[in-house]
Amino acid sequence: MTAKEYLSQARTLDMRIKSKLQQIESLNELATSCTVVYSDMPRNPNRGGSKIERAVLKIIEVEESLKHDVEDLVELKKEIMATIRAVSDVELQTLLEKRYLCFLSWEKIAVEMHYSIQHIYRMHDTALSCVAAIMRVNERD
Repeated sequence: MTAKEYLSQARTLDMRIKSKLQQIESLNELATSCTVVYSDMPRNPNRGGSKIERAVLKIIEVEESLKHDVEDLVELKKEIMATIRAVSDVELQTLLEKRYLCFLSWEKIAVEMHYSIQHIYRMHDTALSCVAAIMRVNERD
């Protein structure tokens, strides 16, 4: 795994969490929009549960999965943060934190750090080289 792939894992997991939050929101809407139909006709005993029941069960399932993903993201961010802190240059640390933990765009990072975007790209290349070296050392341990 390259340094960039390693650092990008948090963004991927963060996107998965956001997707599950959207799923939960959609399922909540479905559960609250379900209406009961009253009828004097006998009910089929072989028919499955109600729409509301299925929606609530699905919400619980997605929420449990979300909980695990959030725990994984917290642990992954701790690990990535420890790797970033091992970089000796504080500006490179800041750049890596803004990009891979705060998920900021290159343009926003350049503005916040008061550098041109080209300089930010050069700094990023240097920072990735530092992270790759740290990863190699950690693999040997």
